[in-house]
Amino acid sequence: MGIKNTNQFFSNTKNWLTMFISFYCISVFSQDLEPRAYASVPKGMNVLAVGYGFIKGNVLTDPSLPINDFIINTQSLGVNYIHSFAISKKLARVQVSLPFADMRGRMMQNGEEITGSRSGMADMRIRFGINLTGLPAQERKDFKPNKEKAVLGVSFVTSIPTGRYYEDKKINLGSNRWAFKPEIGVSRKFKNVYAEAYLGTWFYANNTEYLTNKVLKQNPTLTLQAHASYYFKNQMWVGLNTNWYKVGKTTIDGQVSNDVLNDWRVGATYSVPIAKAHALRLQFHTGLMSNFRT
Repeated sequence: MGIKNTNQFFSNTKNWLTMFISFYCISVFSQDLEPRAYASVPKGMNVLAVGYGFIKGNVLTDPSLPINDFIINTQSLGVNYIHSFAISKKLARVQVSLPFADMRGRMMQNGEEITGSRSGMADMRIRFGINLTGLPAQERKDFKPNKEKAVLGVSFVTSIPTGRYYEDKKINLGSNRWAFKPEIGVSRKFKNVYAEAYLGTWFYANNTEYLTNKVLKQNPTLTLQAHASYYFKNQMWVGLNTNWYKVGKTTIDGQVSNDVLNDWRVGATYSVPIAKAHALRLQFHTGLMSNFRT
């Protein structure tokens, strides 16, 4: 969610606020499938985005720590605030994401079915990005998005352990650890098609309160996502999305745990303007492959 597709929605003021209502069929805070992350927009933009998500499967609030034979149903509400500005005439933006979730699930452990639920806040994320090439940071009155061809951008995401965490439980909404993701992204416009690819790596601090007194460590996780969007004359657009994780090895008190080595998801996005400063975006994603180390 964010300001990436909002250059068609302008008010008459320099600093303005717009809102997106988004309905997701996946978690709105965990899966890193975000088209238009580096697309040019006017500087001085303020955006409020509200998203509802539903997920069913074995994907947790922390996608780097999936658990085999675990089925959850999660409803989530994410609130995002985004602001664009200029740094040395280059376009920059900062995004703050605050997620809440209600998660209910069951899993098999030692031949016995275990059920449980979690409700509350998940981990907050703050993303800072800057476009190194492409259109310079411009006021709304000077902004001409049709002149943009290619963009190279970088970003840095921080995951803050604000989520509800029970140190004696294996399944939680919060991860109880800091995480950081530097990322590089490229995008290019081809008439009505906008193509993008991002490459990033998650680095994790240790969770020293895993199952009360154990230390969970994890190697970096490589992430790759790609998007292709088609724009219509009325600024409605549809897109295809995919991401892939090369998950880093996790250890608990020095012992290697069962890990997902690769995780691959695909999906689609539909966005339509519903008012001068509002848009409705629908997304559906599903997992294609998860390889487990046993």
